[in-house]
Amino acid sequence: MVFLVNLGRVVFAPLLEPLSAAFSLSASTAGLVATLAWLGSATPRIPTGYLLTRVERHKVVLGAGGVLTGAATFIAFANSVVVLEVGAFLMGIASGAYFIAANPLISELYPERVGRTLGIHGTASQLAAVAAPLFVGAVLTASLWRGVFGTVPFAPWRGVFVVVALVAATATAVFYWTATRTEMPDAGSEDRALLAAARKQWPIIVSGVAILGLTGFVWNGLFNFYVKYVTATKAVDPGTANTLLTVVFAAGVPAFWVTGRLADRVPHVPLMLSILAGFVACLFALTAVKGLIALAVVTAILGYVIHSLFPALDTYLLDSLPDENRASAYSLYSGAMMIVQATGSVAVGTLVDIGFAYDTVFRTFGGMLVAVLAVLVVLYATDSLPTGGRDPSVARGD
Repeated sequence: MVFLVNLGRVVFAPLLEPLSAAFSLSASTAGLVATLAWLGSATPRIPTGYLLTRVERHKVVLGAGGVLTGAATFIAFANSVVVLEVGAFLMGIASGAYFIAANPLISELYPERVGRTLGIHGTASQLAAVAAPLFVGAVLTASLWRGVFGTVPFAPWRGVFVVVALVAATATAVFYWTATRTEMPDAGSEDRALLAAARKQWPIIVSGVAILGLTGFVWNGLFNFYVKYVTATKAVDPGTANTLLTVVFAAGVPAFWVTGRLADRVPHVPLMLSILAGFVACLFALTAVKGLIALAVVTAILGYVIHSLFPALDTYLLDSLPDENRASAYSLYSGAMMIVQATGSVAVGTLVDIGFAYDTVFRTFGGMLVAVLAVLVVLYATDSLPTGGRDPSVARGD
């Protein structure tokens, strides 16, 4: 399930070129399509948090699978930019609802191994990001679709969403069958007050938004425009650029796996701040490197570092929040964080459209993150930042 919902969010990055050609999109409009998928992922998160005070977690996951199936079918037959944008937004909604329900459910299924199990879940999610460019490339180059649909004008990019719809329908049915045969935890049974969770847990919610909201803003803009960026500024052909985009996401597979386990054994905040510093360094290095080999090395390191941040931060939050507030507080954090993160693509596209160079945009974003990191380090040094962990043994890895 997590493979599919994440595929629905990231599939637009390798599709921006064919979608731009099919609908005559400008850079800012193409960025808006990608942004809408992420805004869609942000929009249902707080409402889903409220829904989880009334509905069991696995039932919301099941509903997310149904929405994904319908959204992929809808966008497969898009005949205008507006329909395309609505479809992207709906695919995002499915992913947002899924993560808000599934991450707390996983942490409650395995309360003694939160980091490890979130790392496994994140690895499965990341495999979708790795597969997305390869999957899109395979569908775009196949002649099957025109043969199947005969004279019907069915562009190859539409086949991407047909496949997603079919597999999502199957996976949702299998999830339903599995859930009916699984004993679900009751740890979230006391989580019945969204506003109370906000009042009690606001320091850790704000901390999470500060760390991942702005970092995600930069990352969202970077990976959605990565192919356009390296082809325009690094003299890389589109095929090689798509391969490098695959490298970015492939590096995230071991990052989720390793960092998920590491997050159970070391203090949460120093780990997160170290990862953030590494991402800033990689961002500046990306704008400075020349040559394909150097670009590939920096790209791989950047992919590993940024994807390490996600399991580290989720473990920090879900390992620290009490049962009675976990899903509600997590949804508040996630909804606020995703709204900030989602605007990264349209920000990059707009700045490029008005004349700013990609390198200038990304270096400016890097400077912004340096300022954020400096504030967080000062707060941590003065004991003003929540340290996380259900008890001291969590941070020590006992």
